[in-house]
Amino acid sequence: MTNETISRFPVPSLEEMPDDIRNRILEVAEKSGFIPNIFLALAHRPDEFRAFIAYHDALMERESGLSKAEREMIVVATSGLNQCQYCVVAHGAILRIRAKNPLVADQVAINYRKADISERQKAMLDFAVKVSRSAETVGEADFSALAAHGFSEEDSWDIGAIAAFFAMSNRFANLVSLRPNAEFYMMGRVKKG
Repeated sequence: MTNETISRFPVPSLEEMPDDIRNRILEVAEKSGFIPNIFLALAHRPDEFRAFIAYHDALMERESGLSKAEREMIVVATSGLNQCQYCVVAHGAILRIRAKNPLVADQVAINYRKADISERQKAMLDFAVKVSRSAETVGEADFSALAAHGFSEEDSWDIGAIAAFFAMSNRFANLVSLRPNAEFYMMGRVKKG
């Protein structure tokens, strides 16, 4: 990686941030060992930081019929199609860890239809991609296809909401030229220690 800035917009120092944002960032840094650049970039606009993180957590951390790895698959597949380098790299790392599979994120990012995932997961990603790229064409047949693979109506909401949120996130990351942290590249590829 080069020493280029992480965002084309100003990034405040931790000392300049409101207490709640600084504390959230420090909690993340303590857990992961580094500060993901998305947190620093979003801190430029504190109200948007709070709203973004709250919605992210509501989608990605709640109890659901989707596993945490499946949620990350949605992010990686749609982010790859939306050409979002930051989200593919960052969420690819999280997917590798949650799936306990060092290969799956690359496969899903490039072409999920040929990835070593279940037919159920491919149906989930078909729906997510459609929501992300052409939501205006989503219809009852799409919900029926999900139901045929055992997804509930609530699961359909989750799949679509994650795809829609990350379509926005992908566009934001590209807008600000958000650079992935170097730490993400090896996460879930090599064993710790």
